[in-house]
Order: sequence, then structure tokens, then C-alpha cells
Amino acid sequence: MTTILHNPRCSKSRAAVSLLESRGVDFEVVKYLDNPPSEKELTRIVKLLGVSPEAIVRKGEKLYKELGLADKKLSNREWIATLVANPKLIERPIVIHDNKAAVGRPLENIEAILDS
Repeated sequence: MTTILHNPRCSKSRAAVSLLESRGVDFEVVKYLDNPPSEKELTRIVKLLGVSPEAIVRKGEKLYKELGLADKKLSNREWIATLVANPKLIERPIVIHDNKAAVGRPLENIEAILDS
């Protein structure tokens, strides 16, 4: 099964949904702002991405600055907890396909996991 962490207000996220549809991929849409991933789920996603949790933080978000995160040194566990509590900070879209994951910026990242 393929899953997309989706924000319908984001043009890149909508483009990723269109890409999956055009490829005929059967997928589940998770509106992560309404239904944030659990710590366990987000830890799994980060592991599939092969990055640290901090790598999927939207550092340009106003909330990032409001929380003073630029000045903090958080552990991976603390970043996961922060992202679960503040899903707006999670980079989007994220597609999980066949035990692989990709952030859809650029969309070619998603194409790469679909084609592998």
C-alpha cells in the first residue's frame, strides 16, 4: 500500500497526489494536519527516509521561529515529539511506497521510489 502525508492547501502536495493518480497507484491519503502520525509512525517514516527527524522540519514556518527551535539542540527523540505535537512543521508531501519513503520536493523523489 502507498500512503501520502498530504496537506490539500499545498501545491506540491496536490501535485504529488496528481502524480500518484496519473501513475495508477492505489494510495491512501493521510491529512497529517488533521490526523498527525504517532511518535512510532513518524520514527518509522524518518527511518524509511534515511534522514534525521530534523531534516524533515519546515524551518521556514512561522511556528518554527515562535517555538525558538533554531536556537535549540534537540535529540532525535525530542524532534520526533516536537513534530508530532506540531505537525505543521513536518515537510510535505511525504510518500511511503513499498517500504521506501520520499519527500516530494522535488516530485522526482517520489517518481524514484515508484520506479525502483
